[in-house]
Amino acid sequence: MAAVDVIVDKFVSLWRISAVRLNFPWVFLVISFVGSILKELQLVPETYFSSSKNALNMYFVKVSWGWTLLLLTPFLLLSNSSFNRSVSFLCRRLLSLVVATAIWYVCTETFFYIEDATGSCFDTNAMDLINEEFTSKASCRRAGFHWHGYDISGHSFILAYSALFIVEETAPMAFLKTAGLSALPRVVLNLLYVALNMIVVIWVWMFACTSVYFHDPSHKLLGTLCGLLGWYLTYRVWYLKPLSPGLPPQRQPKEQKQRA
Repeated sequence: MAAVDVIVDKFVSLWRISAVRLNFPWVFLVISFVGSILKELQLVPETYFSSSKNALNMYFVKVSWGWTLLLLTPFLLLSNSSFNRSVSFLCRRLLSLVVATAIWYVCTETFFYIEDATGSCFDTNAMDLINEEFTSKASCRRAGFHWHGYDISGHSFILAYSALFIVEETAPMAFLKTAGLSALPRVVLNLLYVALNMIVVIWVWMFACTSVYFHDPSHKLLGTLCGLLGWYLTYRVWYLKPLSPGLPPQRQPKEQKQRA
């Protein structure tokens, strides 16, 4: 597992760079803005990723929140238990998953509602003839027609929010080298950490593909802003308060004991 340890060290070193961590949220706004311009000017040629049927979109992005929870839940339990094994502490940290899932659900459902409320059903993609028989996107598409409404980019939202969420919750890896984990938990934790970082890489790449190939500029920018706002209001505002899930552990266990 030496190769995995090397990869872990590389990722830990990357996220320890303060400029990388501080500027990471801004990366999504820059990509969304620049990508939107490139799309409107049609400067990016069609590629495998310009089709929504590409493998990363079908098997990762469309179930992105499932991947995030599948990998982050065991990582959160293992990493946080290395700092504090109390049930109350672990339950508070697990609440961050509940809060994030609630944000994901509320935002995506709101996007669906807005698209339904602002849209109409058309017989063709040319949008030259409205079909007034169908009043929702679901019924319209089931009938084989085309729905057009204000479609806030769910991909821009979930990919930005999920990547920021993962980076916040994997931060304790910077302090776990002296935590004294036994062999098997250590191996599992390292594998989960590498997998989560690879997921972040995929999310950023697919976010860029969304920006240059899909949606109108305002749809993408608004989706991105919603993702950034969900992250900011939790990790930069609410989680600093006593009545919250709290931030992930910020220092080594020994330091915690000395300052207790």
